[in-house]
Parts: sequence; C-alpha cells; structure tokens
Amino acid sequence: MSDHLIVQHCSPTLAGIKTGNIFTCRFTSREELTTDIRRLNKMLGAKGLRVLPLRIGQSSALIYIYRPARLCEDLSCREASEILNRCGYQLANTNQCVVNLVSRIRESGDFPHEIGLFLGYPPEDVRGFITHNARDFKCVGCWKVYGDEEKAKNLFAQYKKCTSCYLNQLRKGNTIEQLAVAGS
Repeated sequence: MSDHLIVQHCSPTLAGIKTGNIFTCRFTSREELTTDIRRLNKMLGAKGLRVLPLRIGQSSALIYIYRPARLCEDLSCREASEILNRCGYQLANTNQCVVNLVSRIRESGDFPHEIGLFLGYPPEDVRGFITHNARDFKCVGCWKVYGDEEKAKNLFAQYKKCTSCYLNQLRKGNTIEQLAVAGS
C-alpha cells in the first residue's frame, strides 16, 4: 500500500479535519496486505488513527482509515444514532457499530447508505441521501448535500486544499507518520 495512495485518499483524516476515509488498494498477497495494515496501525495508532480492511478480495482491499475518538463523537449525536438504529446497528459502542458496518459491507456487494456517518458526513445529508434515493440533492462534492450547502462547499474546498498540501509535502520527502496530526 503506497504512501501516495494513502495521502491522495486520506489527507483530511490524517490532518484531523475529517473522521474517516475509504479507498481501494491492490495487493499481491494477503500476507503483504496484513503486514501493511499492521505497520500502519503501529505507526498511526499513536496519532489516534486506526486502519481497518472493510472488504478483502482476491487482489484488492477496501481500506478504512479513521479516528475512533472522532467517530464516537459523530455517532453519538441523536440524528446519527436514529439512522443507525433504523438500519439495525447495535449501538452499544462505536466499535460494535464498526463491526456492524464491516458485516454489512461484506454481506452485500454495495456500500450501505449509512456509511457516510462513518466518514464524517453530516447526518442530515446521510438521511437525505437515504430518503431521496440519492436524488434531489442541492449539490455534490465528496458526498451529496441535502442540508447546509454552503457549509458543505466550504468543507469540500478545505478537503481539496488539504489533499493538495499533503501531496506536496509527501513529494518533498515527508512521511505519513510526519503528516498525521496527533489527536485523541
């Protein structure tokens, strides 16, 4: 798993301005993938990040990099909890919610609509996506917006700028460990 791939897809999470990101990576063996994930968790765990494979195929894996403490905050809001409850999640704790998400992804070939809550999307936008069947949105960027359009556009610009800056820092020789901001 290349550092460039991680920075390209996860800079806002590494920077601590987003809860999580997902991306697909190719691998030549499961052993290689497991080694990469362990290395990343060891390196990024001290910064408050976790790396988790959501789905593993023959030669590619769907990887989730997230900040557990921030996810706990996101999922504890009333609207997020209601969405997850309606989707059948066990709301005992955040880790159980992640386990439920992994099960739902592995059981179906598609992304469950509530995945946005695990990526830091506003609950009103996740609810809107579910309610409107991904139609009738106000704008689209990193996600489809049904709520505060201006706030979302500002976040999209912030994420884009962050990714550009992080890719530039990576080209200058900085490592992922150096780029990852410490957080709880």
